[in-house]
Amino acid sequence: MSKIINMLVGGALLAAIPVSTTNADGIDPGDVTDMLHAVMDSDRTIYTKMIVGRLVAEHKLITATENFEDDISAPLPAQMFRMGAEAVADRTDLFEYSLQSLWPINKPNAENQTELEKEGLAFVADNIGENFYGEEVIDDLKYFTAVYADVAVAEVCATCHNEHKDSPRTDFKVGDVMGGVVIRIPLDG
Repeated sequence: MSKIINMLVGGALLAAIPVSTTNADGIDPGDVTDMLHAVMDSDRTIYTKMIVGRLVAEHKLITATENFEDDISAPLPAQMFRMGAEAVADRTDLFEYSLQSLWPINKPNAENQTELEKEGLAFVADNIGENFYGEEVIDDLKYFTAVYADVAVAEVCATCHNEHKDSPRTDFKVGDVMGGVVIRIPLDG
């Protein structure tokens, strides 16, 4: 069974991309999630390095805080990522994504993780440079789920997590896996 996906990649709409559990009549779901992740990871890395790393930490021209609306500051990279995921969820149900961690600063994030997400997060933490792919059933729907390592790409990442009052882990350094990007595509219907 295939599904047609309209995908927004880098501002360009790629329309009518068939997705299938087999590669016979469309793009493999792993290839689709790999493409989506490439865009997400690039945008997140650039925001982290150019805005938070450069304008906040290096030049101190602006600030970035958890309470960015009240503080009139820039949102943190994880908040930008979450806002993007929420905006996508408002536009389509053809895929969803989130930022998860085995060491979440926001504890409710861990409470909602599926068993496959937990397995994937542990896998990407233990197998640097490898992605995790699987299928799961949620609310009677079958999904292809991919997990990609979320790595501390700049010192500001590690410092922010290490110094956060709610962080269960305080020894992150640049290059460490801090969590994972979970991308889910429905395979049914």
